[in-house]
Amino acid sequence: MRIDFHGSPGPTIGVEWEFALVDRRTRDLRNDASHLFARAKARMPEPGKLHKELLRNTVEVVTGICPTVGEAMDDLRGSLRHVVAAADDLDLDLYAAGTHPFATWTEQQLSEGHRYAELINRTQYWGRQMLIWGVHVHVGLPERERVMPVLSALLTYYPHLQALSASSPIWMGVDTGYASNRALMFQQLPTAGLPFQFTRWEEFESFAHDQMTTGVIDDLSEIRWDLRPAVKHGTLENRICDGVSTFSDMAPLVALTQCLVVWLDERIAAGEQPALLPPWHVQENKWRAARYGVDAIIILDADSRERLVTDDLAELVEQLVPVARRLGCSEELASVLAIVERGPSYVRQRKVAEATGGDLVAVVDSVVRELRHDLGAPALSR
Repeated sequence: MRIDFHGSPGPTIGVEWEFALVDRRTRDLRNDASHLFARAKARMPEPGKLHKELLRNTVEVVTGICPTVGEAMDDLRGSLRHVVAAADDLDLDLYAAGTHPFATWTEQQLSEGHRYAELINRTQYWGRQMLIWGVHVHVGLPERERVMPVLSALLTYYPHLQALSASSPIWMGVDTGYASNRALMFQQLPTAGLPFQFTRWEEFESFAHDQMTTGVIDDLSEIRWDLRPAVKHGTLENRICDGVSTFSDMAPLVALTQCLVVWLDERIAAGEQPALLPPWHVQENKWRAARYGVDAIIILDADSRERLVTDDLAELVEQLVPVARRLGCSEELASVLAIVERGPSYVRQRKVAEATGGDLVAVVDSVVRELRHDLGAPALSR
């Protein structure tokens, strides 16, 4: 099976940002995406940047092809101002985190479409439970032959991205003890989770052929790995991150992703082979980052050396400074360490829960307020 990958002429960025729709009074989820679409798309200069998702409680805002992190953030801001204004008309708010703290999955409605219906028909209980939201970041790659080596090398930095973005500690009214409950839930789907560490494109083609021949997938988009080639776009797609509620978290995460992909690609193009982590270490690092977030002690290499993820992040950011300078995202990359200082979303949510005696409505309020504040939208009382 031949899979064409039309390389990108530059390390461009595309961002896909998923949002849950919550009622302004109860803070529970509402299955009103179709009503929001009708209002928001009429206001948007580019209505194609608002997408539906598996469930009717979710919308996705996407950027165009952006050369820099700053332009991607401007693109998202422009679309979100229209979407938030439309949501205000419907007494809805956008909620951006990996999970909702108290919503019940049995009350959610499936979006129309054969693809969604078939997914639920196949995955049943686990598919129905997917009350999860994330952020996907695409980075353009120029050469097909380097896509899988870059992907495999990027898995070494999986826990860094997971820890920084973790935002799903509470599920069905219970603090799970995990920074990212979403990460472990999503991998229950049959084609989701960690990718195989292929080194040649032909190995990926062979894998995809077997998946299609045996009926596991009907389309390449049904390979739902945490990192995957997006062949239509000529990009590597980072799907590791939980939902993100602020631009001050989003911009550094996008910058870190872009810089890592470019740094690894340039090293491989120059004939260097970045050291790969054994798959069992990659798997353990994913679990540790999901469980402990920025307090995770991660495995660094095949020699089983370990280090606190935040210590490794500080060194990694320093290594990437020259790349960020060339890509025009120095300020955004430097802000990666600010996420650690103020605490990722899972830390902030737990602080609200503790301060309010476990009031999970207050937790939803806090996440909603963060986005509205970033957008300069007026604070609204419920």
